Amino acid sequence: MAAFRGVRERLGAIAASGITAIELMPVNAFGGTRNWGYDGVLPYAVAEAYGSPAELKTLVDTAHSLGLSVFLDVVYNHFGPDGNYLGAYAGAFFHQDIDTPWGGAVAVDADPVHRYFVDNALMWLRDYRIDGLRFDAVHAIENDGFLDRMAAEIRAALPERHVHLVLENEKNDAERLTPGGYDAQWNDDFHNVLHVLLTGETSAYYGDFADRPAERLARCLKEGFIYQGEGSPNHDGKPRGKPSGDLPSTAFVAFLQNHDQVGNRAMGERLIRLTDRERLRAATALLLLGPQIPLLFMGEDEGSESPFLFFTDFHDELADAVREGRRREFAKFDAFADEAARARIPDPNARSTFEVSVPEPGPKAGEWRALYRELLSLRHAHIVPRLKDTVGLAAEVCGPAAVKARWRMGDGATLTIAIDLGEAPSPIGDEEAELIFREGDRFAAWIAR
Repeated sequence: MAAFRGVRERLGAIAASGITAIELMPVNAFGGTRNWGYDGVLPYAVAEAYGSPAELKTLVDTAHSLGLSVFLDVVYNHFGPDGNYLGAYAGAFFHQDIDTPWGGAVAVDADPVHRYFVDNALMWLRDYRIDGLRFDAVHAIENDGFLDRMAAEIRAALPERHVHLVLENEKNDAERLTPGGYDAQWNDDFHNVLHVLLTGETSAYYGDFADRPAERLARCLKEGFIYQGEGSPNHDGKPRGKPSGDLPSTAFVAFLQNHDQVGNRAMGERLIRLTDRERLRAATALLLLGPQIPLLFMGEDEGSESPFLFFTDFHDELADAVREGRRREFAKFDAFADEAARARIPDPNARSTFEVSVPEPGPKAGEWRALYRELLSLRHAHIVPRLKDTVGLAAEVCGPAAVKARWRMGDGATLTIAIDLGEAPSPIGDEEAELIFREGDRFAAWIAR
């Protein structure tokens, strides 16, 4: 495992491509030698398999010297199943009467527990000089008061810095994205609707976006969240989300792929294996030239075709439970409805599952690198200087998989983007504005000053 040293060796190339920040999945200690990091059990300890605390600090310092910010994922909604002994000697750390998939709910309403997590966040920010934190699955915490207090205390403790605080929140709770609170949220809606348009997949949670996907994409581009209080089929028809149209576009982190959306596929396929080149290039242009904050998944900018699979290093009964539980999870997907199909899902505990997940440049890596460099250069020139206070103006459906959207940028300019992901795209007409990028009949972007 290359770990911190291996990441450090790649920072120069990352910075040269135009990327401005890296995000590390959780690095705190977990059971075994390999893990995504979300099964952590010692939040204050750096995982020994990755390297020492000093090596992590050196990684961060090297990134800063190259102009890169460093974000870190932290998990405060649960502990992993292997090596978590808190409940044995600090039973009040958990609400044993509130059941979660990981056992009793973490008692964040108790002051000592609250302090435990806030101080952990401050440790990463102060001692390791991390620039921002991404809080994993805060909807599973189910305590907005804890979240609000944590953000306020972090900001009060570091008044001389702007620390980036980003949520993963299935609730689409726009009220958490306010000045003095959290800067942004990972926008799963952006990913999900584009995945439907790019691949035609509508199983499981993609079913929430199968109906009228172009209309849903238009709302996402103009207002941020797609679900803003409507009933969600994948959530038993219960309302999900709150109105987000008044939020700036920078309150949303957009992505086409990430560790969850790729790694939680049974076979870990990337989009490059699920859609065609032309559609993927157009969607990439939308991601990098739109005003939502773009997030790239490792290997994406090199056209990597390597799978990214769910991997762990559990043993004995726990290994069996994780393996079989994962296979049962995919029974709701059409492709894995029968037992024989589920048996082909890779064993998370096999070392080969981890090894095959290391991203290798794809056969057309040069072509993809050139596209990402061009789009990132255009973003720095035309989009980034205007991002502050950007808001959506309008978005219209132009076809079954086609949308045109407009934003008022912070300097008063208007950004217009047209995208068509249909089977036979219609020609995109010209605007009375400066064309900054075109991808055939599938994508175009203009700036009007």
